[in-house]
Amino acid sequence: MTWSPLRLSPLRISPRSVLRRVGMGLGLGSEATLASLADDLAAIHGDVLAITEEDPAGEVRELTYCELAETVARYSAAIAARSSRGEPVVVATPNGVDQLLVSLAAARAGRLPAPVNAQMSTAEVRHVVSDCGASLVVRDVSELSSGKGSRAEPPPAERPDPADIAALFYTSGTTGKPKGAELSHRGLVGNLSAGALVPPVLRGHEILMGLPVAHIMGFVALLAPMIGGVPVYFLDRFSASRVLDVIEERHVAAFIGVPAMYRMLLEAGAEDRDLTSVRFWMSGADVMPADVARRFKSFGSIASLPLVGALGEAAFVEGYGMVEVAGGVAAKVSPPILPLGLGDSLGFRLPGWKFRVVDEDGEVVRAGATGELEVSGPGVLKGYWGDESNSAAVLTPDGWLRTGDLVRSGPFGTVVFVGRVKNVVLTGGYTVYPVEVESDLEEHRDVLEAVVLGVPDARFGESVVAAVRLREGAQLTEDELKSWAESRMARYKAPRHIVFVDELPRTGTRKVQRAKLTGLFEHA
Repeated sequence: MTWSPLRLSPLRISPRSVLRRVGMGLGLGSEATLASLADDLAAIHGDVLAITEEDPAGEVRELTYCELAETVARYSAAIAARSSRGEPVVVATPNGVDQLLVSLAAARAGRLPAPVNAQMSTAEVRHVVSDCGASLVVRDVSELSSGKGSRAEPPPAERPDPADIAALFYTSGTTGKPKGAELSHRGLVGNLSAGALVPPVLRGHEILMGLPVAHIMGFVALLAPMIGGVPVYFLDRFSASRVLDVIEERHVAAFIGVPAMYRMLLEAGAEDRDLTSVRFWMSGADVMPADVARRFKSFGSIASLPLVGALGEAAFVEGYGMVEVAGGVAAKVSPPILPLGLGDSLGFRLPGWKFRVVDEDGEVVRAGATGELEVSGPGVLKGYWGDESNSAAVLTPDGWLRTGDLVRSGPFGTVVFVGRVKNVVLTGGYTVYPVEVESDLEEHRDVLEAVVLGVPDARFGESVVAAVRLREGAQLTEDELKSWAESRMARYKAPRHIVFVDELPRTGTRKVQRAKLTGLFEHA
């Protein structure tokens, strides 16, 4: 048995106090930028271990804050020699810590990193490159270790205005193609919203994750512990069995994942493993079922005492956010033992953020009524890269972001999630816009019309499925179309099930009645 010095009850942790300790206490205030972050953290933490990374082959590497900063500086010299100041650099490396390091290096060199998900197809990456006009695409860090600029003296870190654009994060499009969300330094780093989600009591203990770094949750989840001085054990590829092994072997104190990952951990036998070292379970990107959160709380513990063993249960922390706000805007904590902080409430606003609930006319609704959630704060995107129409569609004239989420105002300033305004599918923590998938499917020469929707899925929350009308005489099979789709789009976007129909149910105005199509997929 080992003593775990956990003395602070989660009930006493407030977002404001966490922000103060993580941010101001470390000397990283609102002027911090993505460009200077690696250098600044090295100056604060020096040779302290920052990240331990494990690849799918089981190879492990460790990076201290100084080593991390040296690597970022070296990469920045190569990037500076191969691109122009202020232009986007597409970071298309495999998922892993290197994707974060190259993004930091691009920012350090005065460029705009645009990390793309490793699951994106070649066509999707090509679209991102074309859309942002990048002249440099980094597909592997080895490309920066030789050739032009690789042996040059690293330039000093850029010191941009915190309000400047720091990076482009591409999100699925409501009008067919991914859009580049322009996120500021203040949004990604300066306001330290993500740091508020890292309990200070975890310092000196390890936090485990296996998230996609190009996804805003993964990017912020990796940055936040670094800023908070918490060592990270990072898995390049999520494996439920490996996560359980690592928790047992290393006595991990916290785990960050999405609801789909928690479901897979249960399927892998989580309840039969020793997970009592975990003090905090953390989740985001989708609504966490209360019963699943409750079970994981019982697997962990609040402390371990010599001769006594594990005591109590763990806390469960959920964050609410999206790429357009550069991470999180609300959080809730379910403390050990107490059945609080579970369910559909989005939790409490993080410092610096404002909420309002409006009707279809943009008027604020009365207390307790349902409307669309709009948010205002330091992380709201500046717009979509080169896309004024879509920027205007999500940003109000007075600078509020239309989230597309329907909520109802609750007690103590909280809001309760009700549904979604936008037609989206949330699968495994990823947001999929049906119109984007429909557009791709309809490029197949045998497809006349495609309707994409989400159906309940026990593991991923929702599955992407499609009802398709084919041209007369077409001999296309479901497997052939699924394979074709998988070659053109990220795996999580491609329909898991496709049903061919002669006609689609429509309203009097010829709109497709999507609700009537769900019955076609009951077998799925």
